[in-house]
Amino acid sequence: MSEASKRSVVVERTSTGQFIATNPRGGTLRFGTDGGDAFTPVELLLAAIGGCSAADVDVATGRHAEPTAFSVEVSGDKISDEQGNRMTGLRVTFHVAFPDGEGADRARAILPRAVKASHDRLCTVSRTVELGTPVATEIAED
Repeated sequence: MSEASKRSVVVERTSTGQFIATNPRGGTLRFGTDGGDAFTPVELLLAAIGGCSAADVDVATGRHAEPTAFSVEVSGDKISDEQGNRMTGLRVTFHVAFPDGEGADRARAILPRAVKASHDRLCTVSRTVELGTPVATEIAED
């Protein structure tokens, strides 16, 4: 793999159950596990799936018309069984509307194909989840 394909974040503990993720460009995102209002790691996974697909679909439809409504609901069930903790039944539901007009008609016509293309080949996040990939863990010797 090339350096251009590399993606990374650094996650640092800020306090009990609270973390901040920082990307190489300096962007940050707070999250936690202590029941506060911060996103949990599972919610971040759902947001990543929805955000990735939303971006794909927005590019395809947005060049034809500005939507009057655009949201993506991502849901699933968190279970614990003999395989450990995991999510099942993941569902991505698009709620998209366009105004009247020729460009909006094109955007409406493209919408199903754009959603399918995102699911089938474009969204890196959902493709990784669906296809699966090993996750290696290690402890650095600093």
